[in-house]
Amino acid sequence: MADSYTEVTSQNWFSRIGESIKGILFGIIVIPLAIILLWWNEGRAVTTANSLKEGAADMVHVAADKVDPANDKKLVHVTGDAKAAEPVVDSDYGVSLPALRLVRSEEIYQWVESQKSETKQKVGGSEETTTSYTYDKKWVDEPVKSSEFKHAEGHTNEGDLIAGDANIGAKDVTLGAFDVPENFVRQMGSPIKQVLTEEALATLPADLKQSAKIQNGAFYFGANPKEPKIGDVRVSFEIVKPGTFSILAAQIGKTFEPYQTKAGDALSFIEEGTVSGETMFKHAATANSMITWLVRFLGFLVMAFGFMAIMKPLSVLGSVIPFIGNIIGMGTGLISFALAGAISFLVIAIAWIFVRPLLGIAMLALAIGAFIYTRKLAAASKPATA
Repeated sequence: MADSYTEVTSQNWFSRIGESIKGILFGIIVIPLAIILLWWNEGRAVTTANSLKEGAADMVHVAADKVDPANDKKLVHVTGDAKAAEPVVDSDYGVSLPALRLVRSEEIYQWVESQKSETKQKVGGSEETTTSYTYDKKWVDEPVKSSEFKHAEGHTNEGDLIAGDANIGAKDVTLGAFDVPENFVRQMGSPIKQVLTEEALATLPADLKQSAKIQNGAFYFGANPKEPKIGDVRVSFEIVKPGTFSILAAQIGKTFEPYQTKAGDALSFIEEGTVSGETMFKHAATANSMITWLVRFLGFLVMAFGFMAIMKPLSVLGSVIPFIGNIIGMGTGLISFALAGAISFLVIAIAWIFVRPLLGIAMLALAIGAFIYTRKLAAASKPATA
């Protein structure tokens, strides 16, 4: 059951001016960081793309039932049945299962604070902020520090996780005639839920048996699973079963390790099922493209917020009359996003000119167009700020 606490604070115009001026320093710091992030991302994307291209050219398809010494240190693609000589063991809980790997997840029942704020500007430039703090009991991955709550009274957390999350690979895993190293095993497959039975309680360490129960196929540590208390812990397990896997990596003797390309990246991919080497490279190229665009968007947003912080004093100055401050805020927001977009394009274009000149030049043209648009926005906003 949730409860809440509400706090109302106010800030006068002079205080807001001071805070906005401090924000200028934030903007001056984060804008160069965003530019560095964008430049690094383009270099990373090109390095990965070139590494994948090199790997695709070097790849050798091999059979899983025989290790050919002639392929030593080469990038090989192999598909076969992965098996473990022994069950995978979680020594913290005494769980032993026939699997390639075991994933353990722990959760603890805690008070969790969430907040929602609403700010209203008033004539004269002051602001009034109403903040509502809501408290709920939830299952979470980590203990929550209730001492940091705004209203800690009545919402005290206690308890801790027992052993934490874990990703445990089975030992002596083979794929046909090859040995699969543990760091590869821990990447294999998509785990599925393992349902524990009452029999699993018998294998628990002695210090855990007293408070342990089985609920919904998982261990429950607490008095009553139907009425959880703060500090109760539940532990669930997932496993990856033996089966067919495809591996793309360097063959070293009868095992594998990442293949170091001349372009820069070390390549190693593992996929469940029978997947061709060509398809695995396509999947890697798609992942590279997605990461590239996500980082580009992140860099753009960081830069935009940096420019907004620098221009914040303008909207605060105009907020003596609230609607004037809002108009200025909208204008500076548009300018900030346009500037961030233009500079982002410029950085990306310059980076790509060194690799793909035609694409880089096209992006540079877009960046120049964005700069021109930004100047028009700035010019159009002058009458409103006069």
